[in-house]
Amino acid sequence: MYIHKSTCISPQQTYSDVDLEKLNISVNNMLNVVEPKYDDIPLNVLRRMGKAVRMGVGAALPLIKDSKNIDGIIIGTANGGMEDCIKFLNQIVQFEEGRLTPTNFVQSTPNAIAAQIGITNQNKCYNITHVHRGLAFENALIDAQMLLRENLEFNLLVGGVDEISSYNYNIENLGGWFKDEEIDNTKLYKNETKGTIAGEGVTMFVVNNCKENSIANISAIKTLHTNNTEEVAEQLKLFIEKNISPDKNIDLFLTGENGDNRLQNYYNVCENIFDNNTSIARFKHYCGEYPTASAFSVWLASKILNNQIIPQHFIKCKSNSNKLERILIYNNYKGQQHSFMLIEK
Repeated sequence: MYIHKSTCISPQQTYSDVDLEKLNISVNNMLNVVEPKYDDIPLNVLRRMGKAVRMGVGAALPLIKDSKNIDGIIIGTANGGMEDCIKFLNQIVQFEEGRLTPTNFVQSTPNAIAAQIGITNQNKCYNITHVHRGLAFENALIDAQMLLRENLEFNLLVGGVDEISSYNYNIENLGGWFKDEEIDNTKLYKNETKGTIAGEGVTMFVVNNCKENSIANISAIKTLHTNNTEEVAEQLKLFIEKNISPDKNIDLFLTGENGDNRLQNYYNVCENIFDNNTSIARFKHYCGEYPTASAFSVWLASKILNNQIIPQHFIKCKSNSNKLERILIYNNYKGQQHSFMLIEK
């Protein structure tokens, strides 16, 4: 499955004039997105959109405009328009179940993003949203992969999007998933306490079966549910054996290490599998932690493969090799949901 176009709206400079060397600093343990002007969305429509829908549509429209045709829209999200959902529920109380504003209700469901993209472009093809918490984006990719096997000429729009909603942030914070002490993202990996920093973002891809003029190839995906570190390491070894021939090497192991000391053992056992020929890098100081952060990692991997440079602030351990042909991504969400993705040039 080949990536031909991509867009990314994140807390960093990733949308138009991409600069991977620059690192914006988190505020109050949050990395909020740097939103563009959304020139492709009419202003009367834009002002009615919730943040998640706005980001999703804003990232998708440039790709759709530049593509000949889109035969399916597949979105992964854990929460979708959660903020709009809470606003609608509050209105029920506020107006005593009287006449309510329909906008918040319409945009309150997870599939509002994919639906709004389809409506905006009058696209009546396959349209689906995967809501699987930390594996939402991976399941969207697997869905796209199966659809492309059945329809060899299809072009698909695949994306992952989640926002920092006040409701969801408070729930996650009470659950102990964010840092109690205030730190900034430059010190995230040095702070060995529980929790991490919140992030948000949207990444969109146009994928198909055509290798010509592609940016990168998503050649293998594996997901699993477990809290056993040994099982994670064993599954990673099997993933490598199945998808990479012995004469080839993984040039970069890109992980979702997020500064939470409760999850560090998962990353340690996986890193120990590799030798000095594989560089190790991390990405969540750049985008923060959110359920579909793995979508950002795929975008980042494709950029690294094309630029053949890993900015220094991503690197944990540098290998002896300078070539970058194969990147293996490992993401871990709350110590329960794990995914491996192999990205090749």
